[in-house]
Amino acid sequence: MRLIILEDASVVADWAARFVLQRITEFGPGPDRRFVLGLPTGGTPLGMYRRLIDFYKEGRISFKYVTTFNMDEYVGLPRDHPESYHYYMWNEFFKHIDIDPAHAHVLDGNAPNLVAECQRFETLIREAGGVRLFIGGIGPDGHIAFNEPGSSLVSRTRVKTLAYDTLEANKRFFGNDISKVPRQALTVGVGTVMDAHEVMILITGVHKALALAKAVEEGVNHMWTVSAFQQHAQALFVCDEDATLELRVKTVKYFKALSGEHQKMIASVPVKQQRVLH
Repeated sequence: MRLIILEDASVVADWAARFVLQRITEFGPGPDRRFVLGLPTGGTPLGMYRRLIDFYKEGRISFKYVTTFNMDEYVGLPRDHPESYHYYMWNEFFKHIDIDPAHAHVLDGNAPNLVAECQRFETLIREAGGVRLFIGGIGPDGHIAFNEPGSSLVSRTRVKTLAYDTLEANKRFFGNDISKVPRQALTVGVGTVMDAHEVMILITGVHKALALAKAVEEGVNHMWTVSAFQQHAQALFVCDEDATLELRVKTVKYFKALSGEHQKMIASVPVKQQRVLH
């Protein structure tokens, strides 16, 4: 696991977008060789999506041969509801790039059989050859996707009942009326994300500082599901200064001392060489 500390959320967004650009470019996707990318929603990745749109418009990247899998979706919200993740992904990212909609996969929270829909999603990921890069964000309680505190760290895609803290955090998107927030969601499991070749988790803001400290400085704990990625061989935590406020000073100094090596990860250094950089 690597921790990359950057100045602020805008720098995190730019670094993350350049990392995606570097990975897709080196992979060289084509009709018979698709790059498989796992994607999050929420406020944290918005800046990254906007930078990727910029790169696409500049002709630096194409998503024509990229297959995407989104992390989660609410149960019961229409696809065209402004707070559905179908709506978010289309309006914030997909409609601005050249991705084939048939290869942009988002869980169907209105499927007649939700368990079957989760199984179908896992099958699609497996048939695509697995996810090469899964990008995620976290909640203040350390959950990734909708893997709430107490979730199994080997869980697969499933129906999840949302914790009260999550409902409280998300009510701002529903007119501050907690009764309007869906009580359930479909989510990839921690194990689903752990299966990816690489994982990049974006963490910004002081309200995420405790979760980052738990994930980096303490042991693996199902009450802080993001901590599972301590055990992933190619996991990156990319954070801003505000998110480090609960970390020990020596932890921050240690990872900042590696910043020169981290910059090579968005340059022209081949991926195989990057994996031995520390």
